[in-house]
Amino acid sequence: MDKLSAANIVFPTRTASPARALGVRLIMALILVGLVTAVAYADRAGYKDVDGSVSLLDCIYYATVSITTTGYGDIVPVSDSARLLTTFVVTPLRVLFLILLVGTTLEFLASATRANLRRRIWRRKLHDHVVICGFGTKGQSALRSLIGTGTNLDQIVVIDERQEALDAASREGVTGVLGSAERREVLVEAGASDASALIVATNRDDTSVLVTLTARELAPNATITAAAREEENVPLLRHSGADTVVTSASAAGRLLGLGTSAPEVVETLEDLLSSGSGIDLIAERVDSQTAGSLYETDERCGGPVLMVYRDGRQLRRGELDEVRSGDTIVHVVCRDNAA
Repeated sequence: MDKLSAANIVFPTRTASPARALGVRLIMALILVGLVTAVAYADRAGYKDVDGSVSLLDCIYYATVSITTTGYGDIVPVSDSARLLTTFVVTPLRVLFLILLVGTTLEFLASATRANLRRRIWRRKLHDHVVICGFGTKGQSALRSLIGTGTNLDQIVVIDERQEALDAASREGVTGVLGSAERREVLVEAGASDASALIVATNRDDTSVLVTLTARELAPNATITAAAREEENVPLLRHSGADTVVTSASAAGRLLGLGTSAPEVVETLEDLLSSGSGIDLIAERVDSQTAGSLYETDERCGGPVLMVYRDGRQLRRGELDEVRSGDTIVHVVCRDNAA
């Protein structure tokens, strides 16, 4: 079970793939065989075969059995030049081939050991992280937003069924888990029970519901944000355990409608949604130093307060004059202040 789980985890890496490394070693081995073949064929008169003369095919055969130290003895060097070539050229090539073979074996074993050790260390450090279920367009946008708000890459885990999606996540520096987020064991492998937040960004609403139900069971205290393609599925996702549901189709439609009459508004909203650049929306917990009149809070926070959440109620800016300690405020900040 441990070996299977380790194989399903894709850690971020910048090194060449194992298949490419193995291919390079195979090419090197063929080059060594070719060199021995060329040496033997160049001095083929100095070699003796049990059947008589030595042909090119005999030289290839001699090279393979010689460099792999099989040595059947049916083709042997008989002249002084052939024996010198075997001693000072073929033997070093044979040793190099053995080093290549043993090195490949040791590297494979060392890589497997390092991967297992890395997985164990990763599992011990994995807590209060964010799990992104689905790494399509929405999942990739969510990753960029998390990075823009200061989330460390080692605190983000991506789940996707497609290997190419995990390869893309790996290039971004994020660890991925190969599998369907609908499956409980895949969410467990991603450490969902210890996560602080989960983002459900699958391509189907029915899949999002199943993922949300399973995620809520594993992580009852985590914040779950889910994407819905159709607005009619929003209540279902909320009942399944999602704290926040974003309707992608209707949101895009509203922006398209605004773009025809007020393109400046659309540009401003796009700027707000691009975390870490331009102007940002920030949610903060109010303490005794930040509390006070609404305009004093604006000045302390570096931007206007748009919304206040108090005792589970949503209060718009026009509904209150002061901000109290314990409130959660959503306010605008400029890029320099956000940093």
